[in-house]
Amino acid sequence: MNENISEISVTILGSGTCVPSLSRSACSVLMAVGGTKLLFDAGPGTMGRLLEANTTIFDISFIFFSHFHPDHTGEFVPFLFATKYPNKNQRKTPLHILSGKGFSALYKGLKSVYGEWIELAPGLLKLTELDYEGPDFRKFDNFRVDSIPTAHNEESIAFRITGNHGRSVVYSGDTDFNENLVALARDTDLLICESAFPDQFKVKGHLTPSLAGEIASRANVEKLILTHFYPECDNVNIEKECRKTYSGPLILANDLLKIELN
Repeated sequence: MNENISEISVTILGSGTCVPSLSRSACSVLMAVGGTKLLFDAGPGTMGRLLEANTTIFDISFIFFSHFHPDHTGEFVPFLFATKYPNKNQRKTPLHILSGKGFSALYKGLKSVYGEWIELAPGLLKLTELDYEGPDFRKFDNFRVDSIPTAHNEESIAFRITGNHGRSVVYSGDTDFNENLVALARDTDLLICESAFPDQFKVKGHLTPSLAGEIASRANVEKLILTHFYPECDNVNIEKECRKTYSGPLILANDLLKIELN
């Protein structure tokens, strides 16, 4: 492989939460793997950030939902609605949606409200519910995706994307500390990990900087990105808290931050 061409590129589209912010959109990450563009979660603001990242909704071939909270799925309906403009035949390749237990029922409920406005042409929307009781993996042309349940909602899962040349990225989604994420992230090149609240404001179902650092250290990850920051994180030294448990390369996410894995 040409060393100047990235095997996987990662763009943090949204590093924030449900809290409105001019600087941080809600949760979303864009990855490009071997020419295929993947979207992880789609909170409010995702489509605008995609445009800022020189990507259109028609460039996206896969959407992975870590769970169903609105700050992770809120732009799914607008995404489908926008896909029908200017005509319903503009998307030429299928849009694959991969998520945990219950997504088919969720989509059915949305269709009961929005009807044809979120229905794509036959064969263009493919829904897959991944195993939520244990590890699962799927192989596609340019990448493999491994998933495993995490500690947040019943349907919550984390994803590991591995390119055909072996580079890998793990996306935690929302989760509390759990051994599944340690196992999934083992020796990965990049762990994109939620760190919602500072250590002193630990909330059940979410990680703090030191807990995220402990996961990264135990998993022997090459590089750690902390993201999904609530406003409380603005008032403390997040890096210092993470350094209690992790000494490797560390990045604090901002919207439109881009990382290349060659």
